Amino acid sequence: MSYRLGVDVGGTFTDVLLVDEDSGSTWRAKTASTPSDQSVGVLNGIDKVCAEAGIDRAAVANVLHGTTVATNAILEGKGATVGLVTTQGFRQVLQIARSFVPGGLAGWIIWPKPEPLAALENTVEVPERMGSDGTVVHELDEEATRAALRKLRANGVEALAVSLINAFANDAHERRIAQLAAEELPGIEVSLSSVVLPEMREYERALTTVANGYVQPQVARYVANLSAKLTAEGVPAELSILRSDGGLSGADAAIAAPVTMLLSGPAGGVAGAVWVAEQSEHTELLTFDMGGTSTDVALVQNAQARIGRETKVGDLSVRASAVDVRTVGAGGGSIAHVPQLTRALRVGPQSAGAEPGPAAYGKGGTEPTVTDANVVLGYLPTTLAGGEISLDREAARAAVQTIADAMGLDSAEAAAAGIIDIVNENMLGGLRLVSVQQGFDPRDFALVAFGGAGPLHANALGKLTGAWPVIVPPSPGVLCALGDATTSARDESARTVLRKLGDLSSSDLEQIFGELAEAAAQRLVDQGIAKEQQTVTYSADVRFVGQGNELPVTFELADGPEGLATRFDAEHDRLFSFTLPVDHELVNARATVTGERPRVAPTHLEPGDGKPEKSGSTRIYVEGEFVDADLYDRLKLQAGDVIAGPAIVTEMDSTTLILPGHIATTHASGSLLITPAKEA
Repeated sequence: MSYRLGVDVGGTFTDVLLVDEDSGSTWRAKTASTPSDQSVGVLNGIDKVCAEAGIDRAAVANVLHGTTVATNAILEGKGATVGLVTTQGFRQVLQIARSFVPGGLAGWIIWPKPEPLAALENTVEVPERMGSDGTVVHELDEEATRAALRKLRANGVEALAVSLINAFANDAHERRIAQLAAEELPGIEVSLSSVVLPEMREYERALTTVANGYVQPQVARYVANLSAKLTAEGVPAELSILRSDGGLSGADAAIAAPVTMLLSGPAGGVAGAVWVAEQSEHTELLTFDMGGTSTDVALVQNAQARIGRETKVGDLSVRASAVDVRTVGAGGGSIAHVPQLTRALRVGPQSAGAEPGPAAYGKGGTEPTVTDANVVLGYLPTTLAGGEISLDREAARAAVQTIADAMGLDSAEAAAAGIIDIVNENMLGGLRLVSVQQGFDPRDFALVAFGGAGPLHANALGKLTGAWPVIVPPSPGVLCALGDATTSARDESARTVLRKLGDLSSSDLEQIFGELAEAAAQRLVDQGIAKEQQTVTYSADVRFVGQGNELPVTFELADGPEGLATRFDAEHDRLFSFTLPVDHELVNARATVTGERPRVAPTHLEPGDGKPEKSGSTRIYVEGEFVDADLYDRLKLQAGDVIAGPAIVTEMDSTTLILPGHIATTHASGSLLITPAKEA
């Protein structure tokens, strides 16, 4: 027998899920993350889950990994020193950027413009020029190019990005510069814009290529280190990395294009949420993943996550396909504080992380966090992660009391309730970004809550959004690892076209997209995935003729140019409430090829009598007063069991809070479906 292992590394916990590839059976484990060397936490998790399954490490054939290494390199500013090669006359392409400032009027006054990832002193120009149609206007001056590369070598660059004007139409000069760089800068990773993003718009192409080079050395070191440790520890598994668009790529492909994995971690959660929601017959979803450091939210239609053409990490926005996930700085470790200037309670975005963690963890943390507030309110049991972490209630109360004292409140419980209310409102803001601000009514969706802290806040978020039912999957704390283990290999090819749809025939579209699909399919074949195991989806960036920006549209080749135009009109009308009576222009064509989804056996609970056995009771603080809440062990729940709030459901990796006036019904798939009692 062989086993498939999903791993998700978060800021506080590392989650592991083991899948028997023959039977589909699963085992789960959760361990503390090790920020100084994430591979240590990964190996600890592998040991724990293999022991639970009673197997040897050598039986693990595939390790599928969602990682935040690339994301953290951007957020923490710890990437490589990147050298940028541009066409003569375009040296300040990153400094000029786009004339957009976030925020309202105050943004123009106080917004500090982010520093480019490639400094101006590490940006060089080379004499060359391609036309927009791919013709050579000026040949590449190789001697000048060598001199420019030597300058970058003297500056100590650790990675090289090459982004020439119109290289998307003809990459000959970029490929030649890569050959020269291999001679002048031996051992330096080279990113070519014609490979990373073969599309028009010089700024976005240059920025994305530089971002790829910025994170590449760190990603390469991490992947190589993890691969070496897996082998040394007797895990001869093939390592794959989750992409931002929810697909998998081999370790070598991930190292070559790390910009495609900037949202690797959150994408796994969305994939897992879709899988479990389908088991309870829900396909229209809002996903809500609350971990120790942040909360990630996304919108899913017809069991398909919305894929955007931009990946946003901090102040950086690059052109790379990614699940449309929005992140807010609200997690179990988010720190509550009261600024002296305003005397108003704030929660996050600063986090206590895994070290030292919340005060309740007893690892030296003293600042009040969301986890501490949940402990004070009685929502959390005394142990987490299957007994790996014990909670210190007195330390949590002492930390939260500092907030009560700063605000003049009469009890730590009142301060804790305020902390929970504010963090819930922060997460509501994230959910509105992917729903209301995109033209969707959250009441038309179910809310899937997961992550270690998500089920504690799920019921409250259901009340705030009106999204029912709230679905709490089995083992919600390790759902991201489930997403990693149940996703498929994926690759993508793109090309700038710039032709009116009215001038294109159906056969023209088939030729353009067919060539792209063939290129992506071959790369998956090289990873060992046969063509008969692949499926292809097509998307296009389309705009009205005369517009400056385009919208991504998914379509079928059978739609033809007319059907593609119709789909674009519907999307434009949804977003902007109007269309124009003019022709359409196909800007970029894209083909995405996906391998088969692995087999995982869904949970199936035996039917019960609807009255689950209580494991005890506790006092919790709700709506300004203490009330009695029943306790339930999730492992003992059966299909059809109904739990009336106030109640708390405990399990190894998470805790679910059911508020007064609501009920939770246990679905046969193992998910808890929370709804208002009056609707039930």
